[in-house]
Amino acid sequence: MTSPNKRVFICGSALRGQPDHQNLQSAEFIRPAKTQPIYRLHAAENGWHPAIYEVTEGGISIPGEVYELTQEQYEYLLANEPPHMYPGDVVLEDGEVLTAMLYPRELVEQHNWIDISNYGGWAAYKAAVVS
Repeated sequence: MTSPNKRVFICGSALRGQPDHQNLQSAEFIRPAKTQPIYRLHAAENGWHPAIYEVTEGGISIPGEVYELTQEQYEYLLANEPPHMYPGDVVLEDGEVLTAMLYPRELVEQHNWIDISNYGGWAAYKAAVVS
């Protein structure tokens, strides 16, 4: 019997301590995690939210958190994501494949949004630009 719940990798503004954490409602925190080093991280919409996408070279490992969401919590999360974000697969360090909110690379490049891949994750970037 399979669970109707969904495990999701969170690596942006819904992390613990970030302003959109309430979008997870009472989802169960499972563990901290990192992706395999095959992604880039940008600050989209002038730092309003993160934008991640997969690359074939020059990728980094993005830190985040794994949560287990009910179908209702997942639908709420999707409904509250910024425009253009979409659910897609990410590969974690340990090889587990989970859903995360991705962003079209074409839009990142079109708008030339800042690459924050070397900050150590979304929370570290936000702490650096606020302080």
